[in-house]
Amino acid sequence: MSVSTVTYTFLGPEGTFTEAALLQVPGAADAKRVPCSNVNTALDKVRNGEADAAMVPIENSVEGGVTATLDSIANGPELRIIREALVPITFVLVARPGVEISDIRRISTHGHAWAQCRIWIDANIPDVEYVPGSSTAAAAMGLLEDDAPYDAAICAPLIASEQPGLNILAENIGDNAEAVTRFILVSRPGALPERTGADKTTVVVPLPEDHPGALMEILDQFATRGVNLSRIESRPTGLYLGHYFFSIDADGHASDARVADALAGLHRISPATRFLGSYARADKQSAVVAPHTSDAAFKSAHAWVDSILNSQP
Repeated sequence: MSVSTVTYTFLGPEGTFTEAALLQVPGAADAKRVPCSNVNTALDKVRNGEADAAMVPIENSVEGGVTATLDSIANGPELRIIREALVPITFVLVARPGVEISDIRRISTHGHAWAQCRIWIDANIPDVEYVPGSSTAAAAMGLLEDDAPYDAAICAPLIASEQPGLNILAENIGDNAEAVTRFILVSRPGALPERTGADKTTVVVPLPEDHPGALMEILDQFATRGVNLSRIESRPTGLYLGHYFFSIDADGHASDARVADALAGLHRISPATRFLGSYARADKQSAVVAPHTSDAAFKSAHAWVDSILNSQP
């Protein structure tokens, strides 16, 4: 079997939930996959042409948005989201052979994993110290080093099963059995993925001026056109205290008349609005479109206005 010439980066090391998301992409299993230690590195390799696309986490059903991703794609040279993937999240507690739960004093994992396992940790190892890790897989692999500064790690079952030097002490330790993480495949700007009828559009909207009703003006661009929002989060721009941008996911594709009109409205209010892409929803759920916000309704309305402007006395 020939190996694809496409190069992908992902939040590594190998065995992370992010790599599992990447492997959902057709052809990714035969492509070059480059693990990166952090989200910024994975995205920068796309920006500078070292990779064709990057798979990174953007949202967790328990913890919300992944701030490193939200901030990185909102700044710097523009990128486009071309695909999303959903991965059910389960966690195991691992340690080196001979270590028991009663021996554990320090645990390492990614911050989101730690937050999703706190109930189990508090019930079983209440006095343990948390050591932040760049990823769940990196924390697990760190246990194999002779000078590991912690006794155990929380990671995915896959990485634990593939490493003979790791012993699974407890399974399914997550607080929410239905936890899911959403990942996005990001590339350099290009042609948009085709509209499927079950799509999502992501934008970043800076708040141009802080005044009463400023956020409402942004939200009204969607509401008055019948565009549902599936996610909205505020993030500091880093320019000065109190200056924020909004990261927004809207139901629909930029080629939908209602979404296109909303994007135009956003640009009028906030010219620095950044379009991050329109792409198929991983859950394939179609948006509910009211008759008066359908493409046909917009077309009819524009035709009516044109007839007024072009009418002869």
